[in-house]
Amino acid sequence: MRFTYDPRYNIAYIRFKEKRAEVESIKLSDELIVDIAPDGTVYGIELLNANEQLRREGVGELVVVNEATGERTELRLAV
Repeated sequence: MRFTYDPRYNIAYIRFKEKRAEVESIKLSDELIVDIAPDGTVYGIELLNANEQLRREGVGELVVVNEATGERTELRLAV
């Protein structure tokens, strides 16, 4: 899995797999798009207006937690 964030456009993308086939982008809301293959495989999730969707306690921040070890990584997003 790979997480990318582009602060210029405030877009985040969670990629589960590299695109190896043609995918359909399904818009679930004004800020959420899912890329899915014809066989139902989800390739990725795009978050528009990402800093609002990933906001924690008033700060645009992504927090990744390894549930097994408790290790935390924080990434500040554009505000």
